[in-house]
Amino acid sequence: MSTKLLGWDDTIIALATPPGVGAIGVIRLSGAKAIDIVNDLFPSKNLAAQSSHTLHVGMLTQNAQVLDEVVISLFKGPRSYTGENVVEISCHGSPFIHQQVIDACLQGGARLAKPGEFTQRAFLNGRLDLTQAEAVADLIASNTAASHKTALQNIRGGFSSALRDLREQLIQFSALIELELDFSQEDVEFADRSKLKALVENAMYQTNTLLQSFKLGNVIKNGVTVAIVGKPNAGKSTLLNAFLNEDRAIVSEIPGTTRDTIEETLNIDGILFRLIDTAGIRAHTVDVIESVGIAKSYQKMQQADIVIYLFDVHEVNADELNTISADLQQQGLHYLLVGNKADADSNIKGLYAAIPNVIFISAKSGLHLEVLKERMVDLVLKDTVQSENVIVTNARHFHALQEVLKSLEDVYNGLEQRIPGDLLALDIRRCLYFLGEITGEVTSDDQLDYIFSKFCIGK
Repeated sequence: MSTKLLGWDDTIIALATPPGVGAIGVIRLSGAKAIDIVNDLFPSKNLAAQSSHTLHVGMLTQNAQVLDEVVISLFKGPRSYTGENVVEISCHGSPFIHQQVIDACLQGGARLAKPGEFTQRAFLNGRLDLTQAEAVADLIASNTAASHKTALQNIRGGFSSALRDLREQLIQFSALIELELDFSQEDVEFADRSKLKALVENAMYQTNTLLQSFKLGNVIKNGVTVAIVGKPNAGKSTLLNAFLNEDRAIVSEIPGTTRDTIEETLNIDGILFRLIDTAGIRAHTVDVIESVGIAKSYQKMQQADIVIYLFDVHEVNADELNTISADLQQQGLHYLLVGNKADADSNIKGLYAAIPNVIFISAKSGLHLEVLKERMVDLVLKDTVQSENVIVTNARHFHALQEVLKSLEDVYNGLEQRIPGDLLALDIRRCLYFLGEITGEVTSDDQLDYIFSKFCIGK
């Protein structure tokens, strides 16, 4: 579906670089009149006569007044990002100059682009499918090596290709079953039911794998929330400071120093951990503000992906720790038991030998912090797919894949029960619908407007 079919034959413009003062600013135009609009402002040469994918240096002028010395990047459709004529003007990074150039182009017939409109045109002109278009936004927002790698893989069509073969095979079988309906009186079968059953079994396995990857994908995209909890003076703030290598939280020997939660981020092996230092938890306090802080600590525990229960090895015995562990397990929390201040006594581990997987550290000296970080990563990656595989990071894709799996199960059960071809065709069409919804073969204007409204302007 091209932009012309939708009546999108106008030319759009936006600042493609972040607003504000910088060395340069890039202003992007896309549309049928993009080259003509800039050509009228660029007396140095006739841009319409130049080859695509070329650079041109000269003065940009309006009404004989010089706006700036610029570099023009020329991309003629359909060999451009949007599939249309695209011109990028690289000018000096003054907000005043940016606005002058944009105003001149607006007077020449362009209009301001909406958020994500350049990428939306790339999708509508067949330059990207919808999963690749959404991956563009993910790539811009990536803040770790893992999120960057995943988004880049999806832009290159990793997720799309995983769905394309399945969709094409299902379309072929659907066509054969539909053909059978035309010959219903002859009672013939054009579609090999055994091959269809094998295809559906394989499709169910692939879809399940993609659905399971969403847990890891969500972690890669949004990070992992880690609540550091424990009794007062267990060393929670010291641990946060040790993680960050800076004095972010106030450390004091006075119990109850931390009254509110403190949140910071830490990148470990490409995974973003959102660390929350909470107020110390104790049963009785007369301080009203501390009581509010303790209530927040319990709230953060329930909301966290991982709970680090930090305890002072000189204050908490094995029986008490066993009770704490059972309570955390009963609440369904993913947790790590971490014994702090363990550097002073080499025999301390033996006192907790009956409790599995306790990690002993010294937050103050940094002892075994790397071991704790490894265990945090292991807890996140447990029972997940390898990051080399296709990973689902988008909630819209996840929900559509759930519907795909339901449809495939209906097809499989139908084959087992040898239901009529018209009912099988209905289930296959439903499966194809949700596969098409992911990649963009099936879309609505409202859906597209919502997806691309989350993009930045200029992309």
